[in-house]
Amino acid sequence: MPISAEQLNKAKSLGFSDRQIAHLTSSTEDAVRAERKRLGLVPSYRLVDTCAAEFEAYTPYYYSTYDRGDDEVKGNTAKKVMILGGGPNRIGQGIEFDYCCVHAAFALKEDGFETIMVNSNPETVSTDYDTSDKLFFEPLTLEDVLHIYEREKCWGAIAQFGGQTPLNLALGLQKNGVNIIGTSPQSIEVAEDRKLFAAMLDKLQIPQPPNGTATTVEEALVIAKRLTYPVLVRPSFVLGGRAMQIVFSEQELRDYFHHNAALEISAGRPVLVDKFLEDATEVDVDCITDCGQFPNPADGTIVIGGMLEHIEFAGVHSGDAAMVLPPHTLSQSVIETIRRYTHAMARELRVIGLMNVQYAVKGETVYVLEVNPRASRTVPFVSKSIGKPLAKLAAKVMAGKTLKELGFTEEIWTKYWAVKESVFPFNKFHGQDILLSPEMRSTGEVMGLDTDLGVAYAKSQMAANSPLPLKGKVFISVSDAHKGYVAEVAKQFSDLGFELIATGGTATVLEKAGLKVQRIYKLAEGRPNAIDLLKNKEIQLVINTPAGQSPRADEIKIRTTAVYTGTPIMTTLSGARAAALGIAALKKSGYAVRTVQEYH
Repeated sequence: MPISAEQLNKAKSLGFSDRQIAHLTSSTEDAVRAERKRLGLVPSYRLVDTCAAEFEAYTPYYYSTYDRGDDEVKGNTAKKVMILGGGPNRIGQGIEFDYCCVHAAFALKEDGFETIMVNSNPETVSTDYDTSDKLFFEPLTLEDVLHIYEREKCWGAIAQFGGQTPLNLALGLQKNGVNIIGTSPQSIEVAEDRKLFAAMLDKLQIPQPPNGTATTVEEALVIAKRLTYPVLVRPSFVLGGRAMQIVFSEQELRDYFHHNAALEISAGRPVLVDKFLEDATEVDVDCITDCGQFPNPADGTIVIGGMLEHIEFAGVHSGDAAMVLPPHTLSQSVIETIRRYTHAMARELRVIGLMNVQYAVKGETVYVLEVNPRASRTVPFVSKSIGKPLAKLAAKVMAGKTLKELGFTEEIWTKYWAVKESVFPFNKFHGQDILLSPEMRSTGEVMGLDTDLGVAYAKSQMAANSPLPLKGKVFISVSDAHKGYVAEVAKQFSDLGFELIATGGTATVLEKAGLKVQRIYKLAEGRPNAIDLLKNKEIQLVINTPAGQSPRADEIKIRTTAVYTGTPIMTTLSGARAAALGIAALKKSGYAVRTVQEYH
């Protein structure tokens, strides 16, 4: 159904997007855009008056309007770079990308560019009036970004610093003539598209967990049967691990598709089904490279900024996991393999700027879980740990400089430990289970630094408002899968002078190992039980690992009561081991406080 110039004009002034108009008129977004341009129908930009008309405002905040006639953007001939921000995000989950966007703006200003920030999230630093030269409060859609790019006659745009939202626009922007600087959208596509990615890994002879892609529940069931359960299921192109889940049975897989029916699963956006590597150690690597600037990528420089070993086993979102830099349990040969794989993928993808790789290490085998040729959530933490502003350096590399010119060519391996711990809002949501999963839940992160790993971990727990106790009673209740390993962890606490409390099954295991245990009732058996002791402040630490995918109701009650009463709780044995290490270090030597700068 064709649309008249008058109708199009009215639709735009009422706020309809090209995409909506295309849908309503059975046309395409490109056709609507072309018709609009033919008619000269483009928005004008107004200044946000931050001084309420009392005196003239000079803050360069702009918004678009089709109530045209008085455009307030002042044109100039400066070389301009547009930076796409993170846009709307869950509370507390956009800060790391915002950090990268702000650093990009500062770095490019230093190099003489005019910076233009596009972001529609007012609760960010990138939308402060003094961060960039101009700020456009506009939605991160193809239509709105193109308007600004063309209106400002930008030289280039950065889409790799704002997370998944701007990354999803990169190919469309490039097709419409936008110069995406840094890693090409085609390379980003290779990393995002499962088939292309698998082909690249085969070529480089780098292993990945067995996997498949599905567009229907039937296809997913066939793949899961071939891989054997548990499997990790996730939609492609999502933010913060949304709707990612570890699935243990056929029924759970059916439930997953039923609950996530709104995810627009299609051939272009299939569901990814990976074999889940139980008890594997996950490692995050952030690197910076300029090899995409050279005809032969081997002539470029690749520097690994940091290798972060997760304390929790694989399956916890990297935004939620506690991490240690440098790695503390990996062998030298595994670290060398990770380095070799990272360099090979950076060259193959011709990366310019930042790249993040997530690995799973099982024994001495290193698997690649995913590669993101963009700024990741861990970039701010790594930058603070090693004392080098990776996002700033990456922005300068993307704008044409080489790492040799910037004087950053050597990997920094710190002589101290940096521990990242996440901060969660569970105490605000009563009854919400605190178990971590592939879907991100944290709303912040803290850092512990020390030359002793145990003290660094203890500092991170203090900063996260969950300081480790130095004496008292530890309540231990673990699932059957962990009963074989619980005795050595319990012995560590017993040796540190803690009294042990446990319910039936776990208590029997500990007694068999020769440990002294105070037995208490399970919730259904009677009182006093764990909840009574928690409320009476008789338990100083809880170690409680979940039984399978659907936790029992009494487990959830114990975990949530621990949160309300402010009792530190570990839901993994690896977390419990780290806690024992931290308590031992504090008891032995206490801790001292130094500034971050003193470590650098």
